[in-house]
Amino acid sequence: MIPLSWYLFLAAVLFVTGAAGVLLRRNVLIVLMSLELMLNSVNINLLAFGHAMQDLRGQIIAIFVIAITAAEVAVALGILVALLRRKHTLEVDDLTVLKG
Repeated sequence: MIPLSWYLFLAAVLFVTGAAGVLLRRNVLIVLMSLELMLNSVNINLLAFGHAMQDLRGQIIAIFVIAITAAEVAVALGILVALLRRKHTLEVDDLTVLKG
């Protein structure tokens, strides 16, 4: 059986990679994919701890996180399509649509 520490290490690597992508990249699609990486690392933690404690609550919460992520992606891609049609760019620095 794989030890719990390996799952935690994998989740930490995914989370740091996602956080670096959010903080360092300027493309909105890359930022969204990095957020997905961060949420998936949380799911790995939930599933690993749920399995280690023989509890199904981790799996249930992970399913909710996946559902919320799917809704977030649907809304975000709709907004991105609208921004791309209006501004013709997906760079974070160039998107100042909400400024008054």
